[in-house]
Amino acid sequence: MTNLIEVNYNQTGISTQQNNMGMREMQAKAYESRNAQYLLLKAPPASGKSRALMYIALDKLTNQGIKKVIVAVPEKSIGSSFANTNLMSSGFFANWQIEDKYNLCTSGSDASKSKVNSFKDFLNGNASILVCTHSTLRFAFEEIETKQLNNTLIAIDEFHHVSADAESRLGELLRAVMANTNAHIVAMTGSYFRGDSVPVLTPVDEEKFEKVTYNYYDQLNGYTYLKALGIGYHFYQGKYTTAFSELLDTDKKTILHIPNVNSRASTGEKYDEVSLIIDSIGEVEKQDSNTGVMYVKRNSDGKVIKVADLVEDDLNQRNKIQEYLRQMKNADDMDLIIALNTAKEGFDWPFCEHTLTVGYRGSLTEIIQIIGRCTRDSVGKSKAQFTNLIAQPDAAQGTVVNATNDMLKAITASLLMEQVLAPNFKFKTKSFDGEKPEAGTILIRGFKKPSTKKVEAIINNDLNDLKAKILQDDTIKKTVVGNIDPKYITTQLIPKIIKQTYPELSDTEVEEVRQQVVADGLLRNATIKEEGGKQFIQLADRFINIQDLSIDLIDSINPFQKAYEILSKSVTPAILKSIQEGIEATRIKMDFEEATFLWPKIQEFVKANNRHPNINASDYEEKRMAQAIIYLKTQKRKMANDKGTTA
Repeated sequence: MTNLIEVNYNQTGISTQQNNMGMREMQAKAYESRNAQYLLLKAPPASGKSRALMYIALDKLTNQGIKKVIVAVPEKSIGSSFANTNLMSSGFFANWQIEDKYNLCTSGSDASKSKVNSFKDFLNGNASILVCTHSTLRFAFEEIETKQLNNTLIAIDEFHHVSADAESRLGELLRAVMANTNAHIVAMTGSYFRGDSVPVLTPVDEEKFEKVTYNYYDQLNGYTYLKALGIGYHFYQGKYTTAFSELLDTDKKTILHIPNVNSRASTGEKYDEVSLIIDSIGEVEKQDSNTGVMYVKRNSDGKVIKVADLVEDDLNQRNKIQEYLRQMKNADDMDLIIALNTAKEGFDWPFCEHTLTVGYRGSLTEIIQIIGRCTRDSVGKSKAQFTNLIAQPDAAQGTVVNATNDMLKAITASLLMEQVLAPNFKFKTKSFDGEKPEAGTILIRGFKKPSTKKVEAIINNDLNDLKAKILQDDTIKKTVVGNIDPKYITTQLIPKIIKQTYPELSDTEVEEVRQQVVADGLLRNATIKEEGGKQFIQLADRFINIQDLSIDLIDSINPFQKAYEILSKSVTPAILKSIQEGIEATRIKMDFEEATFLWPKIQEFVKANNRHPNINASDYEEKRMAQAIIYLKTQKRKMANDKGTTA
């Protein structure tokens, strides 16, 4: 399978090296901001956020007047990341130590008490650290007075579960704590943005947080063993269970996520899907009654592989296999994990080489979390792979628009991931010809430098989040295959999204952020070559002398041209044409009367030119005839659907 994206790393080892207190690069960076009352730590999976929190929390308990630390995780299995840890042996001044009864994510907590009662006992007792789930924190908050959280540190892991939506109970809790107590908050996430969902924090609340951002590229580039990451999309026809023969390599440690039963990709029978997947591998020889591990004899060569089924609803069976997965130490302990909604975030299996996901995932947050399952650094693992298996639209069917939507979302998500995984450039104003830029800096004529700290903070901490929102925007996605004036995208659509995201920005500040977004989106992965002592940069389909770069030139090029090129290479011309028509159909303003009027002209055009009118034609009448054809096809499909048949 050909990847859409292949990222290679330098294996510098920097991100895993420790300083004299035992801290890795990201952890030391976070510790520098330990005095902030509200701290938002954005760092990729496997960068060590849980231990970073331990260092910060222990400093707050010892030096900052904090009396109690509450760590909240989305599910019990993630609580193991905050188990007792010896930090002093590596040079820190204290160890992370929790009384068993106040680690409410393990079987060691007091089973005779409810989790909420244990939480209340903790607030009234002498213990200093508690670990619980998000739900326990929410339920406990309903039974205590808010002021009881004074002088506490509340650490929320996987912070993207919080929402600014009024219906979010965790978001409501957070707002109440910030408004009515002196509590400190550390928010941690590997995927702060939510793609096209509601924001995590309101702009007003977000401004109160000091942000520490650690780049995904820095993390992976600084590994010792992992050399490359591939991101690919594979298209299937019919049922997805027929596609595994060419995708599922059981010689690679794999997590396979099947689709939600309510999604279009699902057959609606999740147990049958698991059975079909296992049958495609081989025959089940046995299932260990103590661990739940299945031993499957492979059809190809008779090798026995170990499979974990996390789709199973039987609680006793699930508990057995989950406990086994928590205890795994060696690569030979597991080969394939089949999951539905679990094993996405916080699940640590360093040996995992491949995450294979069926169906388009609803947000970029989920995609990044899933990719994070295979990007841990591990001895003997030089390559990690993320594959998204999605339905290929049938050009002859009326379901093209839905499948097209999924495909465009997949493409935009992959492009965003490429930008997340690429090294950062800095952009500065070019003042005179012959000016020499610093390493990692590109000079651009007419480029505005940040005029306020607010703009600097967005550029330093939020640029990937903002690009995610832009790339996931429905209007922007339509430009991927549409014949849109690039300046309309760069100077109208993008600033509108920036203003919606940061309503407090002035027009000048919006323009400064806009230039950063457009330049970064276009230049981040551009090809630079030297010829005759001069440097040339490839923008779209042409090479330009880097000395001639200006913001006006950048604005005149579609920043999503690469998306269209990827899409063109990924699908057949017939399907690509259907995708274009599906997008055009949403924009065409036409009625049946005009289309009927144009039909004889269309027939004459086809007879005279031996081809159909071109939707991208510069001639208005030809373009209008092409739009009429699309309009009539759409109406025909609608009529067929109304009659209960397929067009």
